[in-house]
Amino acid sequence: MDLELSGRRAVVTGGSRGIGRAVARQLAAEGARVIIVARDPDALAASAAEVGAEAWIQCDTAKDEDVRAMAIQAVHKLGEIDILVNCAASPGGQSTPPKLAQITDENVWPDFNVKVMGYLRCIRELSVHMPAGGRIVNVSGLAARSTGATVGSMRNVAVAAMTKNLADELAPRQIAVVCVHPGLVRTEKTPAVLRWRAQSLGITEEEAESRMARANLTGRIIGADEVATVIAFLASPRARAINGDAIAAGGGAPGAIHY
Repeated sequence: MDLELSGRRAVVTGGSRGIGRAVARQLAAEGARVIIVARDPDALAASAAEVGAEAWIQCDTAKDEDVRAMAIQAVHKLGEIDILVNCAASPGGQSTPPKLAQITDENVWPDFNVKVMGYLRCIRELSVHMPAGGRIVNVSGLAARSTGATVGSMRNVAVAAMTKNLADELAPRQIAVVCVHPGLVRTEKTPAVLRWRAQSLGITEEEAESRMARANLTGRIIGADEVATVIAFLASPRARAINGDAIAAGGGAPGAIHY
């Protein structure tokens, strides 16, 4: 199926690694003109060459002035922005989530500033340069639908709530906003996560991976490229029927019913 992405102009934040890099690769392969955004210029340059991005822009989305400058540069390079994929955030599942007594401003605000306010900043600055038919995809996470990581759940629910509010607000301009909830995803960080889980539980890395894989119905860890395929569709004109909703891309959560 042709996703009708050829020539469309896309900005992908968090595009130097993980899901963001996989999304940039997929969009570029479909013929989109892609700019990737992240903090590390060396990682950006390497990733841009690897995925076929047209350009890269260094930006810390936790900083208002950085996002404003990024938007100016992106519009200068592309003219208008048809697609924004917000993926710049610290991934969950990398360490033991803090319990109530351990939760402080210092371990809540950085998460919210990047994943919630950072996404909002990028939408605020780039949506004004979107023509009708523009699409925004916010990458959140399945912690929004389960307990066990208080801060992770809070930030991901906030992304979903922001998505729906902005979908309603931007609908008169025919700009769609959707949310994707990945679960555990295989990225370049997965080997380190497996080592940490194995050591903390006193088990082998193979057993740690097996336990992680049992968290979804496929019985394996979903790959970043598989999530990117879902996001590429949602970012395309083919997904016109989807707006304001949160789409799970975690291999299927056993037991839960969402309606």
